[in-house]
Amino acid sequence: MSGSGSGAGGGSGAGGGRMFASGAGPSPDPAGSHHERRIRSFQPRRSRVTAGQRAALQRLWPRWGFDIDGLRRLDLGKLFEDPDLPIVLEIGFGMGEATARMAAADPSTGVLAVDVHTPGQGNLLRLADEQGLTNVRVGNGDAIILLREMLAPDSLAGLRVYFPDPWPKARHHKRRLLQPEFLDLAAGPLRPGALVHCATDWEDYAEQMLEVLTAHPDYENTQPDGGYAPRPASRPLTRFEGQGLDKGHAVRDLLFRRR
Repeated sequence: MSGSGSGAGGGSGAGGGRMFASGAGPSPDPAGSHHERRIRSFQPRRSRVTAGQRAALQRLWPRWGFDIDGLRRLDLGKLFEDPDLPIVLEIGFGMGEATARMAAADPSTGVLAVDVHTPGQGNLLRLADEQGLTNVRVGNGDAIILLREMLAPDSLAGLRVYFPDPWPKARHHKRRLLQPEFLDLAAGPLRPGALVHCATDWEDYAEQMLEVLTAHPDYENTQPDGGYAPRPASRPLTRFEGQGLDKGHAVRDLLFRRR
């Protein structure tokens, strides 16, 4: 049970080939060979794109979607058509149901949602369109490249990482997204006071998250006791969370603030 992690790839069906013409939909490998490869913190998932998801991608991607190619600096004010809108980055949104609900509940905040799962990208665009949401944009590709190459300093009001891939085997723990190096990178685009909200249903990953966030000088725990936070009412129960709860997993929320 996990979300999509930081993601890369996207834009292809089960066969792995290009599904859309260039610029008309998510690319299979948006960054190509432009940037060095690294230990991937995600595992691209290939599943069938439904007719409704494909239609949403074809119609809405040119307006609300973008590839993370690492070749340009994003103008978030232009992307969201509002230079004053605070923007929260969400890494790994699955099928987008919770993302759409949070965007609907807080239209005064823009949600920059990043994933590699093409069906999820199409589903989130479909949900945003059906619900009349104008504060959602969908990024396809590796969130590390987005943070490192494409976002200006102090451009984000928050960061959400819900149920990232837990990489449960000990030899794979180095692939987990929440590492000191990731927090170093995220600290640049996060403005002072930005809220970092993580959630996981894997106990040892929760412990790792708490340890690395607590140890990092750029972040402070919002909880006076220095521990986990109660699930905020603003974060709806996700599909992945429901699966974890059904398995008896304890879900942990962490709420830290950028110093």
